Amino acid sequence: MRMTRGSTMAKGSEEFPVLAGTGGVALGEARTNHAGRKAILLVRGEDDTLEFATLVATMGITIVETLHQSGPIDPRGYFGKGRLQDLADELTSRTVSSHPWQQVDLILMHTNASPRQLVGVSEAVGVEVWDRVRLLLSLFTSHASSLEARTQVRIARMQSDRTVLRELANQETTGERAGYGGAGSTALQAIIDNMNRELLHLRKRQKKHAIAQSERRKQRSRGGAMTVGLAGYTNAGKSSLFLSLSGKEVLVKDKLFSTLETTIGRMEASPRVLLADTIGFIDHLPSSTLDAFRATLAEALESDLLLILADVSDHPEELERKLFTSRNEVFTRFYGEEIDEEFPWQSVDSSVVHHVLTVLTKCDQATDEQKEEGIATVAALGLPEPILISSHSGEGMQKLKDTILLHLFGPPRDLLLLPVPAEGGRAVEGLVSDVYDAGLVAKRTNHDDGIVELRVWIHEHALARLLSHSRHRIEVK
Repeated sequence: MRMTRGSTMAKGSEEFPVLAGTGGVALGEARTNHAGRKAILLVRGEDDTLEFATLVATMGITIVETLHQSGPIDPRGYFGKGRLQDLADELTSRTVSSHPWQQVDLILMHTNASPRQLVGVSEAVGVEVWDRVRLLLSLFTSHASSLEARTQVRIARMQSDRTVLRELANQETTGERAGYGGAGSTALQAIIDNMNRELLHLRKRQKKHAIAQSERRKQRSRGGAMTVGLAGYTNAGKSSLFLSLSGKEVLVKDKLFSTLETTIGRMEASPRVLLADTIGFIDHLPSSTLDAFRATLAEALESDLLLILADVSDHPEELERKLFTSRNEVFTRFYGEEIDEEFPWQSVDSSVVHHVLTVLTKCDQATDEQKEEGIATVAALGLPEPILISSHSGEGMQKLKDTILLHLFGPPRDLLLLPVPAEGGRAVEGLVSDVYDAGLVAKRTNHDDGIVELRVWIHEHALARLLSHSRHRIEVK
């Protein structure tokens, strides 16, 4: 893979061989469609490659062969030097029409490789190389549709690329003085400097977006709206649940990372409850990469109630791993807190900070044994007792809706709206309209004497305002 230097290179240079996987360096030229590509997967030991293979398949890439090597990981090339040479020789022979590797143009490493390892493997095999992080970044690039998502992905890619270019620069200048007489700079350093300038620009743009997003949250809060955030491992069913709760069309696919930006919608029939669907979590994503999505995650995590989702139809060990990752991403990485047996989960009658519900999704696809294992796993991880649901069959959905409203508003209140008194005043329907604006009406009963009785989910502050402005025409039953 080569890159035309253009404006990013030192003057007088034409072309520079770029380490495969550093597509973000070619400003604006990152490939977004990888469907149909063929790859070789390198694995040390007996690691489980199922999730990695699923990520690869999501991008339309075919793994032609998986190569394993036992023993400790080589710090320079992941595989040993001899095994890498064998791989390079075999790749050289792939031009033969009958060779099974004929169309292979990508090497995948089942690890979060160090810059040194990426450089070592790339130099040894001579084709494009991705580790787990670069696979994820390429997937993010393919799925980023909004300006917000593209900015976040661009920052993450460039931060990752910069570490590799610094390794290349260090190797090029080892034992030498940079530039003529030690006073100049290398072409690689010129690229890094340009990357730093673009990163600064992108972070300013992202900061403006985060500020605007924060201001919108404050405006919604001042208007009396409450937010329910959806968080969890990628492909846990967040978008499906969002659609079921709101009726709003969002991208729902059985693919990893189909959602990269925040989607806001109202909970169905509730003008005061908003839902925030955002990017999913995944194991071992570097802090610097996840930080690029911090503003997007804030929309869901800085909510009045957070739902942590997991797929109960997963194998018990997979469910535990994914719930553990989600829990740590939310509390350890985002909130900077550790969970223990005394962790203060929000309950209906308490006033602690953390308002969290655990939701086990896709229960229509799970066996009774899996459901029992899921409930036990949630308890073992110190998370709140779960609610089991299916967004498709509707199982458990009414219980979830009622529990959400109970956590946000407390028990529903029965209000009596009195008819117009003899001295005159607003019509009863005007008061009914006020109640609908302030809360979520669950039931209405019209009495023969003109009194309207409403059962309503309503925050106590909103109720207090409603009563004070009703001129004693609204009473709590």
